[in-house]
Amino acid sequence: MRIDSHQHFWQYNTKKHAWINAEMAVIQKDFFPSDLRDVLIHSGLEGSVAVQADQTETETEFLLDMAVKYDFIKAVVGWVDLRSPDVASRLAHYSKNEKFVGVRHVVQDEPDPEFMLREDFQRGLAQLKDYGLTYDVLIFPTQMKAALETIERHPEQPFVIDHIAKPYIKAGKIDEWKDYMQQIASHHNVMCKLSGMVTEADWTRWRYDDFVPYLDVVVDAFGVDRLMYGSDWPVCLLGGTYEVIKSVVDQYFASYSLTDQSKIYGENAVRFYGIK
Repeated sequence: MRIDSHQHFWQYNTKKHAWINAEMAVIQKDFFPSDLRDVLIHSGLEGSVAVQADQTETETEFLLDMAVKYDFIKAVVGWVDLRSPDVASRLAHYSKNEKFVGVRHVVQDEPDPEFMLREDFQRGLAQLKDYGLTYDVLIFPTQMKAALETIERHPEQPFVIDHIAKPYIKAGKIDEWKDYMQQIASHHNVMCKLSGMVTEADWTRWRYDDFVPYLDVVVDAFGVDRLMYGSDWPVCLLGGTYEVIKSVVDQYFASYSLTDQSKIYGENAVRFYGIK
């Protein structure tokens, strides 16, 4: 099964999606499964993992409802308030749905670089493994230290780093991000998504070569068994069409064996998320 491990759906709302600013006009609209289905098929993909973008259970319900109506949505990574005293009952509720496979919090929007180390967040995170759920780590490089400590505290929890931890590609900065990424990758309960890179580059002037040094780091650190392709559609449209964005990963792995390509383009995501 060939899978896009990371994409979003939303019904655009200026207040709820305030992060979509004037420079992002191309994504200031609704994006539904009907908009993605043919794009996936054209790109040779059979399914996708829908990931939360809004910090509400309302969106989690919306994504699960879409997954019922559209079979190509193979899994949902939703939002549950891990800081809530009631988190166990919410995880128990959602884990009854076989397409609810994991949780994400938009940590990148939290002003405290050590947000992940909050006692209430750590307490909620510790309960995910009891329900067989994964955790998607969405961070900026300034939050990698706290993410590393979190990963060290939870050696049995399956983690995946979204968007290769959003390095400063446009500025060409790599050293500190590289050091933390190598440390994170040393923990074998962690995987990494090859996604979201174009939004950290120059949206209109990026070149394939801009991404190669960063891809070299994650491939060397994680290996082909712990990497998964993701588009970050529709956010990726800021930098080009779906096909153009995917071509970066396609070009990088063109010389790899079909076995390795199959892992990156689906098998690893299927295994990590337990996709049926």
